[in-house]
Amino acid sequence: MTTTRRDLLKGAIAGGLALFPKLADAQAFPNRTIRVIVPFPAGATTDMLARLIANRMAERLGQSVVIENVGGGGGSIGADQVAKAAADGHTLLFGNITFTTTTASLMFAGKARHTFDDFVPVSVGAYVPLLFLANNDVPAKDLKEFVEYARRSEKPVFYGSTGPGSILHLLAEVLKRDTGIKMDHVPYRGAAPLVTELLAGRIQFGGDQLSSSLERVRSGQLKALAVATKSVALPNVPTVRELGFPNLELQGWNGFLAPKGTPNAIVARLQQEIADAVRHPDVNKRMVDVGAEPSGSTQAEMRAMLDKQISQVRPVVEELKLVVQ
Repeated sequence: MTTTRRDLLKGAIAGGLALFPKLADAQAFPNRTIRVIVPFPAGATTDMLARLIANRMAERLGQSVVIENVGGGGGSIGADQVAKAAADGHTLLFGNITFTTTTASLMFAGKARHTFDDFVPVSVGAYVPLLFLANNDVPAKDLKEFVEYARRSEKPVFYGSTGPGSILHLLAEVLKRDTGIKMDHVPYRGAAPLVTELLAGRIQFGGDQLSSSLERVRSGQLKALAVATKSVALPNVPTVRELGFPNLELQGWNGFLAPKGTPNAIVARLQQEIADAVRHPDVNKRMVDVGAEPSGSTQAEMRAMLDKQISQVRPVVEELKLVVQ
């Protein structure tokens, strides 16, 4: 055997041995409880969707899949825990579009505890349109009329978001920039307290993922001013583009991310289990009932969506100097 052939054979054997532990880890996965960190308080859209998918995954995997709510920092505190967790598939983040804006804001401010590169996309569980809302006392039937109301108002107009750096913080500041209206920001720790304050009239404007307030809109307790993208659940509510605000058009999503370095075989297994869970008739129906669009995307599809969204959000964060406190 020539030296070259011998070296090639040794290299192939070494490569196979190096790969063997990763294959063995994937075959043994999961071997204990999987923790899914939801970086917001319990009760809102992201939490509800995470529990729907996790319960079905647990049935198939034969291991518990537990949800842990770690709120604060516009979702950055929970995300940071996942970024620093062991990359073995047993700790996952179930984030939403606010992951994109908050992470970009932290990076812009030089305070990032984690970056986009600290995560591996796994699968989008569901797409949920963003919904812009107003208290019923506000004399406006859509976002265009709300802007005129804010221009005329002699009293301060307050808008709520799910935290500094969150998606509604970003979009409300874009609306202010594009229209010249004045509004004061009131951050909350999640969608549930935001909706409560909106109902009470302590803020006039706000919003989040459509599912968080769908029933409030259908019952007439809150006004739906616009959706960021077309919604099957609220087909008569105009989109921001239709109303002349194209810069507010962003796709809402809820999905799973794993720590950087998680073996590809484990990520592939997780993606398959998530997709199977989303396709289950009971899970699928429940998602549709709350205005979500079931997905179970591939890893590549989620990565492409995130890359596009990051390219949209990052320059706006830098222009507006949007900082997470």
